[in-house]
Amino acid sequence: MNDLAPAAVPDRTRDAAFPAALRRAAPALTAYAAIRLLGVLVLVIWSSANGKDWHTLLSARWDALWYTGIAERGYGYTLHLANGAVHSNLAFFPLFPWLERGLAAVTPLSAADAGLAVAWCASLAAAWALYATGERVHGPRTGVALAALWAALPVGVVQSMAYSESLFTALAAWGVYAVLTGRWVTAGVLASLAGLTRPVGAAVVAAVWITAAVTLWRAHRSGGIRTALRAHRGLPAGVLLAPLGWCGYFLWVGARQGGFTGYLDVQGGWGNGFDGGVAFTRFLFHLPPAAGLGLALGVALVIWLYVHGVRRGQPLPLAVYGGTVLLMALTAKGYFGSKPRLMMPAYPLLLPLAAGLAKWRPVRSWLVVGLVAAASAAYGAFWLNGSGPP
Repeated sequence: MNDLAPAAVPDRTRDAAFPAALRRAAPALTAYAAIRLLGVLVLVIWSSANGKDWHTLLSARWDALWYTGIAERGYGYTLHLANGAVHSNLAFFPLFPWLERGLAAVTPLSAADAGLAVAWCASLAAAWALYATGERVHGPRTGVALAALWAALPVGVVQSMAYSESLFTALAAWGVYAVLTGRWVTAGVLASLAGLTRPVGAAVVAAVWITAAVTLWRAHRSGGIRTALRAHRGLPAGVLLAPLGWCGYFLWVGARQGGFTGYLDVQGGWGNGFDGGVAFTRFLFHLPPAAGLGLALGVALVIWLYVHGVRRGQPLPLAVYGGTVLLMALTAKGYFGSKPRLMMPAYPLLLPLAAGLAKWRPVRSWLVVGLVAAASAAYGAFWLNGSGPP
């Protein structure tokens, strides 16, 4: 694995003014917005043909309804199902519904439409962070390709829904980027906010903590612990700040439920939790052979992308974050149809593909991206018009 941050590409963002940074990111943001607009337009056409409302599909179904309920009425709602499952809205972390509530309070938007606005703005912020990451690691063309590939994921339509994935990815990606550039306090604050957004916020905490530990260890070996702390003045504060959001919500739910494992109990009521991938493996073996083989090959491809990125010298914060997101997604039990969505924030997996695309001629690379984006738009429309949640 490479050093904490590669030296081949200078960190131009550190000293650049905001307008200059935005100008550099403009091609990536334009490409991202165009791909997501294509996805929404295809959804509009597909939904109209099926007699469904595209706006409802994006803003008021499945998890989006739970977030809107929290924004409008707060926590405390529990749904008891006939099969014995107990669905409490405490399973949903609070930052996204807080933003929905705040935006709805100061604008004419409903909470559901505020959720869409938050998700769409956050998705652009995430695309910018992905561009900045790709630019730093492999150069500007890789940054553009990384943002475009993330937009064109098969489950990319979720980025346009009133779900928390876009907000989480924006906070996580900028947090990991802050670690890459040595902004430890910023990294800690963003990790804490990511930890208030989704359970996988633990992955950002891991990126901060493990990178900090390795940084101090290397500095200590060369000059002692005091020298190391003087060289990285904001590091202790960043390390302390990083877990506050995730731990704070976990402990609050525990206190509300009357036990330290309260949040785990809430997730258990939904049929969620972590079992090391046992339930997912059983699920694979119970599928028809062709479907099971295809899904297994898809998982193998994702794991290969991670290993390939690490072997190519992916910086430590990206490797830790991406690996933790992937591990948490693959070892979780529950609704297996959501696994692609759970892996969507693992954008470092796309870095090898983005770097490869950046080496092609622009016409060829954009033709490939265009075909992938069209397939993603069609799949997203088909998926959301189906019966099950993403």
